[in-house]
Amino acid sequence: MILGMSTEAFTWFHVVLSLTGIFSGAAVLFGMLRATRFDRWTALFLAATALTSATGFFFHSVEFGAPHALGVLSLVAVTVAIVAIYTFHLDGPWRWIYVAGAMAALYLNVFVGVVQAFSKLPFLSPLAPTQTEPPFLIAQLLVLAIFITLGVFAIKRFHPAAKSPALSST
Repeated sequence: MILGMSTEAFTWFHVVLSLTGIFSGAAVLFGMLRATRFDRWTALFLAATALTSATGFFFHSVEFGAPHALGVLSLVAVTVAIVAIYTFHLDGPWRWIYVAGAMAALYLNVFVGVVQAFSKLPFLSPLAPTQTEPPFLIAQLLVLAIFITLGVFAIKRFHPAAKSPALSST
């Protein structure tokens, strides 16, 4: 049992949070590339990503390992993005700091998604049973390259018009 749920139910909850973070993060990234703020998508992305990282710590583990380190990094990135957008309202350097934090959090969520895909999907696990084989490394390097490229474009393009503090409809 984890937080009153069976381990299986908690795992499903964690996976749904993770997928929600990834898909809403993709919408936020799309908005950044169009210099448009999608405030509701952003709130969903940041909340789901923070909860994904936080719930990851509840899984049983005997020692602090790589998943925990990624969780800490993700929580730091999400916190930076939250502070940049909701406290400093993307003023001055906080615009690019927000984009970098949000993209780092999304990347880490996708990184773990790739790890899980190679671990759980029957057509991928034989390609990299220990996740040190070339197909796994190539997939992770490709994801990293995509995120670096999209992140650079997002930093260059994301100059949204000033908005009122109220959430927009998108």
